[in-house]
Amino acid sequence: MEKRGFGEALTAQGVRVGQRVVFVDAMRMGLIGQVRRRWTVRGVRLCQRVERSYEWRYLQVAVDPLSGQVWWRWSARSGKEAAVAALSEWRALGVAVVVRANAGSHRARAVQEVGVALVYLPAYWSELNPVARVFCAVRCCVAGVVYGLLAARVAAVAGALGGLREGMVRLVGWDWIREVLEGLPCD
Repeated sequence: MEKRGFGEALTAQGVRVGQRVVFVDAMRMGLIGQVRRRWTVRGVRLCQRVERSYEWRYLQVAVDPLSGQVWWRWSARSGKEAAVAALSEWRALGVAVVVRANAGSHRARAVQEVGVALVYLPAYWSELNPVARVFCAVRCCVAGVVYGLLAARVAAVAGALGGLREGMVRLVGWDWIREVLEGLPCD
């Protein structure tokens, strides 16, 4: 999807200038750690602690690329129920249009009945969703630490998301997104 196609998709949904458009994505965050390469003194073997607990939560993040506002929600499961709960919560905060991936659970009837306009990204084009950059920044902030408890990891992710608020427009406010949103028809 190029920027012209994105603008046409928004216009087809009846989106107008002034309506809050957010990008949404979800990711699984758990306690399974990753071993990363580290530098050490030659001849000395580095032992890294890694968590191996099969516990996780799903993080759903919504980002407004124009204002830089970010909202997030944790859920125990991924699916249409979690999507409906998140969209209902964000709709109450003034979100009118949601741009998200084209997963089956995102197209469920219950999701479409929430009352926000839904625009779907093409399959396997996650690089068009600026939330992927937010997830990358969060992973950099919380990676390499052994938390022990899932609640500690969730708190660390929430702190990382809160710390990103200052630079969020720079992180997700891509020029082509701004151009399309500012070029939408007026009421």
